[in-house]
Amino acid sequence: MTVSVVLFTSDLRVHDHPPLRAAVDAAHEVVPLFVRDPAVDRAGFAAPNRLAFLADCLADLDAGLRELGGRLVVRGGDTVAEVCGVVRQADADEVHMAAGHSVFARAREARLRRALESDGRRLYVHDAVATVVPPGDVTPQGSDHFAVFTPYLRRWVSEPLRAPLLAPRKVPVPQELRSEPLPERASVADVSEGLATGGETEGRRRLEAWLSRHADVYEEIHDDLAGDATSRLSPYLHFGAVSATEAVHRARARGGAGAEAFVRQLCWRDFHQQVLAARPEIAVEDYRPRHDRWRRGGEAEADLKAWKEGRTGYPVVDAALRQLAHEGWMHNRGRLLAASFLAKTLYLDWREGARHFLALLVDGDIANNQMNWQWVAGTGTDTRPHRVLNPVLQGKRYDPDGAYVRRWVPELADLPGRLIHEPWRLKGLDRAAYDYPEPVVDLADGLSRFRQARGRD
Repeated sequence: MTVSVVLFTSDLRVHDHPPLRAAVDAAHEVVPLFVRDPAVDRAGFAAPNRLAFLADCLADLDAGLRELGGRLVVRGGDTVAEVCGVVRQADADEVHMAAGHSVFARAREARLRRALESDGRRLYVHDAVATVVPPGDVTPQGSDHFAVFTPYLRRWVSEPLRAPLLAPRKVPVPQELRSEPLPERASVADVSEGLATGGETEGRRRLEAWLSRHADVYEEIHDDLAGDATSRLSPYLHFGAVSATEAVHRARARGGAGAEAFVRQLCWRDFHQQVLAARPEIAVEDYRPRHDRWRRGGEAEADLKAWKEGRTGYPVVDAALRQLAHEGWMHNRGRLLAASFLAKTLYLDWREGARHFLALLVDGDIANNQMNWQWVAGTGTDTRPHRVLNPVLQGKRYDPDGAYVRRWVPELADLPGRLIHEPWRLKGLDRAAYDYPEPVVDLADGLSRFRQARGRD
């Protein structure tokens, strides 16, 4: 009786799962294993919203495996030690897992390989599970990664993709193996009130619903802040509850400009992964240093606090930060506006904003979060590093009737028309009637400060 182990990490699904299919095909019995490793917490990857969403994903994965005659085995402790312990208990010959591309994931894989091989077992690592195109598969001549998105996109879209895999028909699991209890969402404190439900079942439902309702018009409406027509799949992609490869195949099968725009967003995800894989230091360091002299000290700290609390006096920025606090998620246009305001208008270090986002975002991913922040701050891959997004003009463009602001900044809900994006224009008693702060900075002053700091007087 042969046994294989499949180690789940950030690939919490049964559909289109190459390691699971390979493990099922290789042995009579399979151990689907997830290890809750304290090192993940110490590395800063854990946050309340992500822990709660993870609990949902694991419960749903266990349910999906039980429908196939199996179950999820959960252990707590060092991943390498726990995997090796399960391998010995089950007398397994091999372990299958998805490739990871962070420094942490690569170090974990290397340790696990050494430990298994020293015990006469084999580790099989499968590419194109967490990404569509693995980092390093497409590179420009003379470099180990693409530094600009558009040429990467041209290569990426021409890459042949593997076909999505169906879920296995059966996953027979050795019955004698013990499992620790599944973590429960209710046991996690400080979770955002409006956090979405996690898991493959919900992720696949959302993908299906979005493709049928919004894919055709996505190109025109994806920046509409109030319309909320984006897929909201980023948390499910982050945890691997939905396969990015399957999402690309399904969008391309539908066709049209909207589907192409959606696929482009998935390409951005792979683009950031390949940059981080080649330059892991950019999680904390500037990719392209601009020699910024970020503001620090008392007044800067007060501005940072106002930004985090959604009390900057700029309604569309405040709406975005309040959505983040309530949902653990933020509309992508809101992310751009909030980041530009912090880094360019307040001239505060992008790392402060990135830390705040990672503390709350359920889709908090080092590659996407840090590289998007650097793109906005002008220290990343943006070819126009000095661009500044004006929150008033952006609000009027992407929230023209103020519905997004009214939803998240209810103290301004009664303001008439487009005045909602400029409440300081109210006079006297009318202005005093609204419990809303004065702007923390004049936009012209902020722009002047940024230009001086970047040497662009």
